[in-house]
Amino acid sequence: MRQAAELAVAELNARGGVRGRRLELRFADDSANDDVALRIAQALYDDPAVVAVVGHLTSGPTTATARVYGGGRTPLPLVSPSASSPALAGISPYFFRICPSDVVFGARLAQFAHGTLGARRVGVIYSNDEYGRGVRRTFATEFTRLGGVVVSEDPYLPGVGSPEPYLTRLVRLGAVDALVLAMPRTSAEITLRELTRLGLRWAILGGDALTGIETAGDLASGVRVASGYLPDRPGARNTAFVAEYMRAFDGARPDHRGAGAYDIVYLLAAAIEAVGPDRRAVRDYLASVGSDRQAFEGVTGRIAFSPGGEVPDKPVLIGVVRDGRLTTEASQ
Repeated sequence: MRQAAELAVAELNARGGVRGRRLELRFADDSANDDVALRIAQALYDDPAVVAVVGHLTSGPTTATARVYGGGRTPLPLVSPSASSPALAGISPYFFRICPSDVVFGARLAQFAHGTLGARRVGVIYSNDEYGRGVRRTFATEFTRLGGVVVSEDPYLPGVGSPEPYLTRLVRLGAVDALVLAMPRTSAEITLRELTRLGLRWAILGGDALTGIETAGDLASGVRVASGYLPDRPGARNTAFVAEYMRAFDGARPDHRGAGAYDIVYLLAAAIEAVGPDRRAVRDYLASVGSDRQAFEGVTGRIAFSPGGEVPDKPVLIGVVRDGRLTTEASQ
């Protein structure tokens, strides 16, 4: 997020900034901790120079802070590239996000598992937090509706250590066609190592929290990841963005969080250019994107907000890890 936002601001300022003034970024790390996020939110809210916030990265801190940003006499627009909890829908008129929610991620994974992979029996291991429970619930609901069977749903607790007991129990319950990992990448890597040790070769699927799993090399080969953005997305603007990002950051490719932050900076710049830096005016501009105003075409695709600050038209893509890269699944 930081690198892509810096790239966007550098490009904008090289063109003269916004309304003849340079944009400035201020960074804060909430450490995915609600209490830290609340302190950051209050400090940003109280600073009259801050026009809008890009973030937060994860759903818990975003949920905790949305009402801080959206309250009081001078509410502050908050636009997240990646906070996907369904609970955030409509949480504040000052909250927007440019990613689909877990309702869409879980359902898309279920449709892919059932329709494309032909899976009929699956297991789910999920992080016992808002993200993991959301993906688990929406996946199970859709997969069952399609006629599949969710054999087990188990909460993975990082402090406990190995997920081996869950995997062994899955084997005892009978063959499964796929395993859904609704958890962060680091926990997923531990699970993949245990699967390899046990000789289990199930198809592995997960939500966008698995982004980055491709860096695990052969361990992650074949893993499917649902995401609102993949760097091989077609289109001249995205191709140029990926090339410039790789040039600026030693060959690294952007992920959905970075690409989303890049789009948000450009979207906010367009808002400030049109209506000035007043917080309420910027919020009203954002609310009109895709209705009273033309949709915003970004590197992540078309951004058009619903009345609740959602992007209902944003598709979810399935990526697959091949040769250390996460690329769009060919079957789509």
